[in-house]
Amino acid sequence: MTARDSVDDHLNRWLKVLPSLDPTVEGVVKRMWVLTKHLGATKEESLAAHGLQTFEYVTLHALAGREGVASPSELATDLKLSPSAMTGRLDGLEQRGFVRRSPSTVDRRRLDVRLTDEGRAAWQGALESQGREEHRILRALSPDERGQLEDLLRRVLIEAEQRDDQRDDQRDDLR
Repeated sequence: MTARDSVDDHLNRWLKVLPSLDPTVEGVVKRMWVLTKHLGATKEESLAAHGLQTFEYVTLHALAGREGVASPSELATDLKLSPSAMTGRLDGLEQRGFVRRSPSTVDRRRLDVRLTDEGRAAWQGALESQGREEHRILRALSPDERGQLEDLLRRVLIEAEQRDDQRDDQRDDLR
């Protein structure tokens, strides 16, 4: 018999109340929700252990994803922030020594934001802590099973994103 998890208890409870409930759909969705909650808590613990707030980590992550150098407007676009909100974030990160702003070497009208060694260390430390937990929980599956899970989740996400795209199109039509 397969080991039981907290969702099995959830299903037993709700199937008595809602006999028409599809236990497979409910089990999949509830397990994704519980895992998302678990990984979110792990991320918060990791950020706290590395002295980062979520908005700082996200900004450092975006900058690292641009090979450690970007303009404030590029980062604002990446993070869907207003220029003034981005300036506020960069002010705080610069005070902490995580980023440095300097004149661009290619366009003197612009500033470049550079990830410092301290910023990279803080970002990388939090990233690695999260990664260890992700790898730990996915060790429950064989490499082939992890590949299958990735493919299955991709198919489900494509379906969800199609609905999101339709909603975006409808919102655009209303404007």
